Amino acid sequence: MESQRPFRQAILRGLGVVLPPLLTIALFFWAWSLVESYVLGPVDWAARTIVVTVIADISDTKTDTAVKEVGRKYIPQDIYNAVKQSPGDVDLMLKLDLEQASAHEIYHRYVRLVYLQPWAVIIIFIILFTISLYFIGEVLAARVGRGLFNLFENIINRIPLIRNVYSSVKQVTDFIVGDREQAIEFNQVVAVEYPSQGIWSIGFVTGTTMRTLHEKHGEPFVSVLMPTSPMPATGFTISVPVSQTVNLNITMDQAIQFVVSCGVVVPRTQIVGDNNATVGESTIVKQVIQGHIEQTEQDEELE
Repeated sequence: MESQRPFRQAILRGLGVVLPPLLTIALFFWAWSLVESYVLGPVDWAARTIVVTVIADISDTKTDTAVKEVGRKYIPQDIYNAVKQSPGDVDLMLKLDLEQASAHEIYHRYVRLVYLQPWAVIIIFIILFTISLYFIGEVLAARVGRGLFNLFENIINRIPLIRNVYSSVKQVTDFIVGDREQAIEFNQVVAVEYPSQGIWSIGFVTGTTMRTLHEKHGEPFVSVLMPTSPMPATGFTISVPVSQTVNLNITMDQAIQFVVSCGVVVPRTQIVGDNNATVGESTIVKQVIQGHIEQTEQDEELE
C-alpha cells in the first residue's frame, strides 16, 4: 500500500496541474457555444433573410435574368452556378442538395458564401452591439429613458418567478459592470464576529452607517456587506462597531476568491506561518474614528 502512495500522489499532482487549464478552456468553449447558438445563430439567420429579401430575383416564370428552374421557381443562372461550385457550407459541415433545394435555400447559401461569411457576421455583430449599447446607455442617462426602464422593471417585478430570476441576475450584473455612481464601492475587507460569538465572517466595508447608532452607543459604526458563498454578488448588510472589526489587509480580488472558493483559496499573506502577513488599519475605519473624535470634541465644547 505504501508503494502505491507516491504513484497516487503523483497522479493527484498531475491532475492539479492539468485540470485548471482544461476546465478554463472548457468553460470558454461552453460560453462560446451558448453565444453562437443563442446570439450569433439568430443574428446570422436574420441578416441573411434581410439580404435575401433585398437581392433575391425569384420568379414563377422564366424571365430575362431568372432562367434557371429550381423547385418550380426561376433564379439567375450565375447564382445557381456560384452555389453549385461550393454546395458545402462555409465551414464544410453542411451540404446543400441542389436537386432538392428551394430557390430561397439556394439564395441563403449564396448570401452566406458571398456576403455574410462567419467571420464577417462576428465583426458586424460586435460593431452593431457596441453601438447599440452606447445608444442604450445614452438613452438611460436621460430622464425619459430612465423612466421607461423603471416602468419595464416594475412590470417584470410583478411577474412571479421571473422577478426572482431577474433580480438575482441584475444583482450580479450590477456587481460586475454597475455604474460607478450607482454601484456599491467597497473600501476595505474586514472580519466580523458574526453570526455568533467566536465565529468570524469576511465582509466588505461600504461606508459609515446611520447616525442614530453612533449617538446611542457612543462609538463609531460602519456598514459591512456580508457576501454569501459561492456567489459574493448576493448577501446582506450589517452595522458593526469599528472596535469589533478586524482589518484583514487583503485586496478585494483576494477576498472574492476566498468567498467564491468557500474558503479553499486563502491569500498567501494570510496563510498561517507566512511571515509576509502584515496588519494595517482600514482607511475608512481611520476616517470614521477621526470623525468620531472630532464630533466628540465639538460636543464637549458646546456643553
